[in-house]
Amino acid sequence: MSHQVLAGDIGGTNARLAVVEVGGAVGTRIVHQARYRSSAAPGLASLVTRFLEETGAGPAVACFGIACPVLDGDCEAPNLPWAVNRQALAREIGIPRTAIINDFGAVGHGLQSLSDAEVVVLQQGTAVEGGPIALIGAGTGLGQSFLLREGDRYAVHPSEGGHADFSPTNALERDLLAFLALEFGRVSWERILSGPGLGNIYRFLKAAGIAEEQAAVRDEIAANDPAPVITRHGLAGTDPLSLRTLEVFAGAYGTAAGNVALSVLASGGVYISGGIAPKLIRQLTSGVFMEAFRNKGRLSSVVALMPVSVILTDDVALYGAAAVAAHMLASVTRSKAKGA
Repeated sequence: MSHQVLAGDIGGTNARLAVVEVGGAVGTRIVHQARYRSSAAPGLASLVTRFLEETGAGPAVACFGIACPVLDGDCEAPNLPWAVNRQALAREIGIPRTAIINDFGAVGHGLQSLSDAEVVVLQQGTAVEGGPIALIGAGTGLGQSFLLREGDRYAVHPSEGGHADFSPTNALERDLLAFLALEFGRVSWERILSGPGLGNIYRFLKAAGIAEEQAAVRDEIAANDPAPVITRHGLAGTDPLSLRTLEVFAGAYGTAAGNVALSVLASGGVYISGGIAPKLIRQLTSGVFMEAFRNKGRLSSVVALMPVSVILTDDVALYGAAAVAAHMLASVTRSKAKGA
């Protein structure tokens, strides 16, 4: 028998909400979904209420993956203009059985939903059955999580490693760190590996004289979000400064992914998620990313054995949130059956 649950993938820029059908013969499938600008909303409850009114859905349980550290039911998102309290949210949207989890925790729960067509393998490696799995992904911010085998299943553990201190590996990155330190003081990985991070790298390379800024690109950036402009020109090869920005970004991304892989000894595999990776798949497969990933000195041979893949679909977090909601629903059903 199938049931409908409410799932959410709430990022610093966009909020995606979906009614997901779980169980039954068809398995898990998205029935309705919508995307909203989270950065312009007064709070999550208003978005959820709007979505439920638009779809007419009445789910019994809900789970939202949010780009923030979730501590004891509270979430204060560094890249969102509002905070979320689980109990208050449940009351405001009228769904008492509501959970909030870290967005990359949701990605971890959604890994089992991925098909072969939804991933690109960067390094085949040799997966160890039951080995730890690492996740990292750049978007509006830099998310991380990891999965550890516990009994017959994987347990998902969220992380805020994206806010750890940036560690340069070459002279150019050391100059980048010094440049950003003048502006931010402390420089985290997220200051480089994110949408805003692309703009930060671009500004640094311009100031350092690495490449000259084109007037047309400058005007586009002044009128728009810099990251899409830089990405478009870099991918098209129409602007040397944008292209160099993507190269520096890919190298730093590979370093950070390798750090996460070492931190949890990800013999089960490393997954690159987030909104930026699918757009930069050419840079990630060109060699710069994997060279930086494997540049781990005496442990280079260890990370060289780890499977590395890019997740292409942005539905993975929705399916992960839906999986948590489905588990909540099953627990309720079991409790009712015992009490009957």
